[in-house]
Amino acid sequence: MTIQQSLEAQLDQLRQSAHSAIATADTLERLEQLRVNYLGKKGELSQVLRGMGKLEASDRPRIGALANEVKEVLAEELDRKRATLQAAQIEAQLEAETLDVTMPASYRPQGRVHPLNSTIDRALDIFVGLGYTVAWGPEMETEYYNFEALNFLADHPARDMQDTLYLSDGNLLRTHTSTVQIRYMEENEPPIRIAAPGRCYRRDTVDATHSAVFHQVEILAVDEELTFTDLKGTIKVFLEEMFGELPIRFRASYFPFTEPSAEVDVQWQGRWLEVLGCGMVDPNVLKAVGYDPEIYTGFAAGFGVERLAMVLHQIDDIRRLYNSDLRFLRQFS
Repeated sequence: MTIQQSLEAQLDQLRQSAHSAIATADTLERLEQLRVNYLGKKGELSQVLRGMGKLEASDRPRIGALANEVKEVLAEELDRKRATLQAAQIEAQLEAETLDVTMPASYRPQGRVHPLNSTIDRALDIFVGLGYTVAWGPEMETEYYNFEALNFLADHPARDMQDTLYLSDGNLLRTHTSTVQIRYMEENEPPIRIAAPGRCYRRDTVDATHSAVFHQVEILAVDEELTFTDLKGTIKVFLEEMFGELPIRFRASYFPFTEPSAEVDVQWQGRWLEVLGCGMVDPNVLKAVGYDPEIYTGFAAGFGVERLAMVLHQIDDIRRLYNSDLRFLRQFS
């Protein structure tokens, strides 16, 4: 047998061997290994072609053409097999990930918004709609922000140990969110309009209407030429949005940080209910934050969130708001 015949026989045998191996390959990894074994730089086809150096120059074109034919045939078979295996792999993945829509779903109970949170959100939505910005502040405060800057006298009863929760470092837990107003005014120039929600603390005996921890929402507006009429109009809009159109009355009252001051009542289910306190910002408070009371005036108002929530939802005991009783909380959507 001549060298040419030997090379032709080797190429034919290689094609048949590769054809069988490719046909039985069952994974993409195995198919890639066959490609390297047969068509790689050190593969069997390259080994056969090294014998071309012993051929006569006139025989080399025939063997070269035959080798290219074998290479193209094997490359096509490899591509077809690769496509078949990839399609099968995708089909298997889809089959494994198929969702049976007839299976019962896992039950997860729907959450509820706590009545305190929903009352706060409802109030803030109203004030933001009136152009107010929501402001926040720390719950641990100094006597300055909690009392002095708000015009509380040194001997005011609210400063007593039996009313305020003092901390060992001399600070205290804020007794109202009015502290946020002072901090905001220190950092911002008029005109300002803010709503300050938050948790407050006072020494109090817990019963059906009192809690040592409670929530407030307060508003503050400072600008030129603000009057008590502006305050009354703002409160009227707020209460009508919260309760609907009900009779409202203002009663003279006293707060250290406002002058004049008033309590506000609404007529609810046949009786008058006190719902918030308000007043014009005392000039001493404006001076404490560097505002000129000869130029600017302001008004403030605030209410206890628990009280409004109890009125709106007809809750008979404030402790229900803190007991985490699911039977109670599931009533609120």
